Amino acid sequence: MQTAHDTDRVPIRVQAAYDTWKRPGEATTALGATEFAVGRRLRHRSLRSEAKRWAVVLAIWLPLTVALLLGSLVAAIYWQARSDQTRPVDAVVVLGAAQYDGRPTPVLQARLDEVLKVYKAGAAQWIVVTGGRQEGDRFTEAEASRNYLVAHGVPERAILLENQGRSSWQSMQGAGRILDGKGAKRILLVSDGFHLFRLKLMARHLGFTAYGAPATDSPIRRDSSLEFDYVVREAGGVIDFVWNEVL
Repeated sequence: MQTAHDTDRVPIRVQAAYDTWKRPGEATTALGATEFAVGRRLRHRSLRSEAKRWAVVLAIWLPLTVALLLGSLVAAIYWQARSDQTRPVDAVVVLGAAQYDGRPTPVLQARLDEVLKVYKAGAAQWIVVTGGRQEGDRFTEAEASRNYLVAHGVPERAILLENQGRSSWQSMQGAGRILDGKGAKRILLVSDGFHLFRLKLMARHLGFTAYGAPATDSPIRRDSSLEFDYVVREAGGVIDFVWNEVL
């Protein structure tokens, strides 16, 4: 027999259904909160997975990309070192190197001998010699170069001196100011082959149309380990110049 007290005992599942029907907003809110929490966990898990995938891709491709770019730069330096672009220009610019009390070292002499060939072929009206004085020197690199060229038949009036440069960039800037005063815009750069790629970048950055002619008789021989050392050093010099002066 049921009593009044027994009729108050509603089955739990019925009571839950009743409560859901009676408070639909609360149930919907609870369900939505659950779905939101699950979705948020899935999104976080998806973001972590995506980040891991990108980390793996970068770990693989970034070193390969850097190696490819450096390899391309070294190849470009080598290619320029073996390209003689001698042609009629407004001026020849020869980069300085060490000198001993007014006498060019073999490296500088090889550059100047290349200039003599170019000038005697009638390729240019002016020669710009560059390079300042090291501490304790009586002569600048430019003065030693001028004296050598004059002794080998070049008229002194055809030689323009850049006497202040203590680096390739300083020498190119000084030569640029001299050439601007002469209205010269097409120039032929003479130096060791490994040096020409960076010099042409500098010249073009200064507004010149630039070509290169390597010193063929330099003691820094082609395909030697010494040339390779200089090429690697030049690659670093190119990156430094672009980073600090171009960008």
